[in-house]
Amino acid sequence: MIVCPNCNHPNPDGAVQCEACYTPLPATTQCPSCGASVQADAAFCGQCGFNLHSNVAVVPPTPVAPTIAADLPIEVPPLVIPDPMLELLEPDPFGISTPVSSNLPPTIVTPEPEPVAVAVPESVAVPEPIVVPEPVAVAVPEPEPVAVAVPEPVPVPQVVVARTQLQQVTGRLFHVQSNQDIELPQNFSVIHIGKPNDRIPPDIDVAGFPNAEIVSRIHADIRIEGDAYYIEDVGSSNGTYINNLPLLPGNRHRLRPGDRITLGKGDLVTFLFQLS
Repeated sequence: MIVCPNCNHPNPDGAVQCEACYTPLPATTQCPSCGASVQADAAFCGQCGFNLHSNVAVVPPTPVAPTIAADLPIEVPPLVIPDPMLELLEPDPFGISTPVSSNLPPTIVTPEPEPVAVAVPESVAVPEPIVVPEPVAVAVPEPEPVAVAVPEPVPVPQVVVARTQLQQVTGRLFHVQSNQDIELPQNFSVIHIGKPNDRIPPDIDVAGFPNAEIVSRIHADIRIEGDAYYIEDVGSSNGTYINNLPLLPGNRHRLRPGDRITLGKGDLVTFLFQLS
């Protein structure tokens, strides 16, 4: 579906001019990632967020045929018997077993003297061994047991831990001009922002805010995907601005806390995106 930028009339895909006001429609193309119809001058896909200006093309993987190795017999080389070791031509080429002549004098071996027995005369008195008396065991009285008072255990107070349920993160829009806080519904995947109309009723009606005449009836959409919030312009007359930068129709911007959303020119209808 192609929305007319002049009268916001939805036209079928492939239409060249608007069926209602005959205004030439912008050219469309298909997203190479998901196949959705997007405008030719769009930078990102409105469905999957694919970067349409990237030069990287999505190429399906090329199947590779499995390689099967043929069963070939393995040739084993014959065993080679080593040659027997050659015997040495000379019986002792290094002269290990040959006695070495020396000019030193011969060593004289002197026999050790035999021990001589000494006779002890009978008149010499041999002292008797000294007898050491055995120690006498002394009875030591056992000490009487002393009664020790054990203090009673002090009761430990029970600590009751209160379980708190995790609160779900919700998005909010704070209107700067009127200081009004608007909570985004959580049961919607797409939230329409605009003014009352017969085709797409707005989920967030800005008709009661000051300077609402610059806001189109079908102005912008906020899409909720898990914990992420995305905003896109759906063909408004005066445009949508994020942090004072224009948001091109067909592109979407992921909202972060503190982002400034302006509907129309002149910063007259402004919201601040918040999470709570």
